[in-house]
Amino acid sequence: MSIRADEQRLIAARVGLVEGIAQGDVVLPARIAEAFLNVARHPFVPVFYRREPGDLFVPWRSGDGSGDEAGWLAAVYSGASLITEIDGLHAENAPASGVRGVPTSSSTAPALMADMLDALDLRPDSRVLEVGTGSGYNAALLSWLTKGRVTTVDHTAHLVETARERLGTQGFSPDVIEGDAMHGWAANAPYDRLLASASVRRVPRAWIDQCSVGAVLVVPLKGTLAGGSIAWLKKLADGRAVGRLMHTPAAFMPLLSRGGGGSGGGIDDHAGDPTLLQEVGRRVSPLGERVSPLGGRILDDWTFSFFAQLHLAPGTVRSFDHRDGLHTTRLRAADGSTTTVTEVAPGAPVQVTWTGSHDLWADIEAAHDLWLTLNRPRREWFTVDVAPDDQHVHLRTPTGRTLTWTL
Repeated sequence: MSIRADEQRLIAARVGLVEGIAQGDVVLPARIAEAFLNVARHPFVPVFYRREPGDLFVPWRSGDGSGDEAGWLAAVYSGASLITEIDGLHAENAPASGVRGVPTSSSTAPALMADMLDALDLRPDSRVLEVGTGSGYNAALLSWLTKGRVTTVDHTAHLVETARERLGTQGFSPDVIEGDAMHGWAANAPYDRLLASASVRRVPRAWIDQCSVGAVLVVPLKGTLAGGSIAWLKKLADGRAVGRLMHTPAAFMPLLSRGGGGSGGGIDDHAGDPTLLQEVGRRVSPLGERVSPLGGRILDDWTFSFFAQLHLAPGTVRSFDHRDGLHTTRLRAADGSTTTVTEVAPGAPVQVTWTGSHDLWADIEAAHDLWLTLNRPRREWFTVDVAPDDQHVHLRTPTGRTLTWTL
């Protein structure tokens, strides 16, 4: 294929990506569309994992001899999230036979990136902090959208080095920093905009402190359940950051911290140590069993799970298993209390058993009852208040009552 034909194919791929975003739920402003048209994605994800049967992740690279170059390019510009790291092993370093494990870094779905970039409301001279460099693609878009100083931080040396190199080859020169993203990057503060590409349960105080008054922050919030949310916040003169949840659900990987917490970063600073919880759990006695009208699959409903998360204590861990028609959900609290919810078959009674001090499924049932009473409130109806001493989510009902939950 000629160089010109190859260039035309790449241009067509970027155009197709933008058209795909515009046909979805995202209202795509011209400025954001221009960024995706002018910034290529494939240089930042030359290798990524594709999921095969049996939860096997196989690296897929351009020119790997498979003869499916068109398929690889179509996947890059499909608009999907691309997994680039499994348990810290980057796809570029993985064996061709593939690996099994937990994804720890990815290139975010472009439609979600577009929505967050639009919410960020970048100005030509904005000073931006990106939390979680990942592949560097988002940093490239940020650099295209503003002539101000862009700083991007990630704790993984390999990601930082490769992102810096690839950004340079594409003509971008943000400050790419290896560091603990949980602490931001004070050296280049203050920032006018902050964008996180990894989730946290609570907004780290350093992020707020390093932003100037009037700064806009776009931060994914997520605990142990599926169906995280994205908070749009604005910093006030009193040091608080206030705003609301965006309508878009998001399941970003947790921010990893060198201090023992969450890519860009692992688990946020409120998550419990599963090993410790298992040890504590062995020292408690069974307390009860009952039947519930609510099955564990309800936590897979993203319209509810973000609301349910507000009713779980920090450090609560969820796990689940589905095999041979049996669906089991487990919740484990920081004090070792464990609740198991078992569904034998659709329509059959749901069995709940628990050990420790508390039936954790009762909290989910109460949350579900309240959710229905509130007419299944949408994410964008909730406001967020991040203060120096505490962080809350609020919902004002049509009757004038305000409900409050602590993050």
